[in-house]
Amino acid sequence: MPTVSAGNARVHYREDGSGPGLVFVHGTGFGSEGTWGHLVEHFTDRRTVILPDFAGCGETQDDGGELTAELLAEQIAGVIEEAGNGPVDLVGFSLGSVVAATVAATRPDLVRRLVLTAGWSHPHDEYLRNHMTTWRGTKGDADAFGRFGTLTAFSRTFLNTLGSEQVEGIIKGNQPTEGALRHIDLNLRVDIRELLPKIQAPTLVIGCTQDATIPVELVRELHAGIEGSSYAELDSGHVVVFEKPAEFVQLVQEFIHQD
Repeated sequence: MPTVSAGNARVHYREDGSGPGLVFVHGTGFGSEGTWGHLVEHFTDRRTVILPDFAGCGETQDDGGELTAELLAEQIAGVIEEAGNGPVDLVGFSLGSVVAATVAATRPDLVRRLVLTAGWSHPHDEYLRNHMTTWRGTKGDADAFGRFGTLTAFSRTFLNTLGSEQVEGIIKGNQPTEGALRHIDLNLRVDIRELLPKIQAPTLVIGCTQDATIPVELVRELHAGIEGSSYAELDSGHVVVFEKPAEFVQLVQEFIHQD
């Protein structure tokens, strides 16, 4: 797996396919492979797909200090400069949307088009604050941490399509790692509202109507803060990339393949 030095980190990333760069940025706790790996094949016929792990995930290593959106954006920018072959299309999910928006705002030279999925722009929402505080508070009980995270990541309808065995597997894979806890701490602090007017790239914002992690109203606020951005909603829980993969892929493909 390739590695690039960016800021205080050694950032690992995966690269597949050929063509203009398409970079996917993961969210809290789960790295790029766990978030995006099942979708890569849908884009590699026309794009070089790049999956970086920012600090707290995968084999990426840093000093273990407090994270900021700017610090993680610097790591993603380092990967784009190393492997992106010019301005890339940048797709973020959840915390990855916050990071991707920060990249687009601070390094507009690196981003051709921007897709922000299930993201938010500020921490001053009582639901979001209580959700993240409760999740972080279960760190001493791995089972409770996994169950709370899973319960709010997916819609009831989707969980019932999986059945108990698969749901229990997801719960066991959702652990209170040091990286996940650092991400949750950032979720409680991050505020990128002042950066949004600086985004120049054509932007698509995607909200999830059944999202119990990042309420869809917060995603709509993110859209409203980016002048000229487009908006779409999918009938899904938070982790839309698993609940509605075909619909999500179609939205992204249609947007990034525009002339």
